[in-house]
Amino acid sequence: MDFFADICRIIGFCRLMKQSSRTMNIGEYNQLRINRMVDFGAYLIDDDTHEVLLPKRYLTSDMKVGDTIRVFVYNDSENRPVATTEEPKAVVGDFALMRVKAVNKVGAFLDWGLTAKDLLVPFSEQRVDMQAGRSYIVRVYLDPASQRIVASAKLAKFLSLTEPDYYHRQRVEVLVVQRSDLGYRVIVNNAHWGQIYQNETYQDVNVGDRLTAFVKQVRPDGKVDVTLAKIEKMRVDDLADRIEQYLRAHGGEMAITDKSSPEDINKTFNCSKKDFKKALGQLYKQQKVTLGDNVKLID
Repeated sequence: MDFFADICRIIGFCRLMKQSSRTMNIGEYNQLRINRMVDFGAYLIDDDTHEVLLPKRYLTSDMKVGDTIRVFVYNDSENRPVATTEEPKAVVGDFALMRVKAVNKVGAFLDWGLTAKDLLVPFSEQRVDMQAGRSYIVRVYLDPASQRIVASAKLAKFLSLTEPDYYHRQRVEVLVVQRSDLGYRVIVNNAHWGQIYQNETYQDVNVGDRLTAFVKQVRPDGKVDVTLAKIEKMRVDDLADRIEQYLRAHGGEMAITDKSSPEDINKTFNCSKKDFKKALGQLYKQQKVTLGDNVKLID
């Protein structure tokens, strides 16, 4: 019985070691150990004894053999793995807005955020001919044939790989891709198309913004309607605090009331009239304000 228990412990330990092992992944952040120092940098090693060079310009005086550091690993111009402590604008699997630095016979080269490397978008992966100086939403991926990190502007083929399984009011992360008459087309959790409607937007939104949103519904076509508005109670509580702060900053009184126009309310508090009235009502019930022709703060 003791022998069997020992075997189980060994198997469990091996599984734990496998789960916690550090294997180098191209196009991602890696936790790697400094294995040896050389004149031109340091060689980092993973748990499978694969080495990668961290060039000297990224070394700091406190780094030493045996230290584990976080680096991004990519392929250089000769397709050799190299590490950097710089952070790219997107890793493999991410979508991001990037500016075209140059276009040549191979494709468009994007400002990836790395000093020594731009990101290629081959012509075959461009929806329209990309132009230098303009910015585009792309998806970063590892080309299976060349094993090079490249980008694609053909976003649809990377989305809806799984059926949407979101619940009402679930918190999600979105990337704003395009403005339309309805509002803003977004990518939800790096996986699905979504929509933010213009009449529910009370803040500045721009293409390329990464925002926190909340799921309203999943439509039959698999697209996800989301809103930037917080869950109602949180939203109203925050607004009530902002109204109170506004009153304190303006002598304890303001002419904006529940009778004011939606435009004036939105201009001042960046909210809907419905939420404004609820927040005022909450402050009134808490005996923090009086209501009338003006709203007055109770000291």
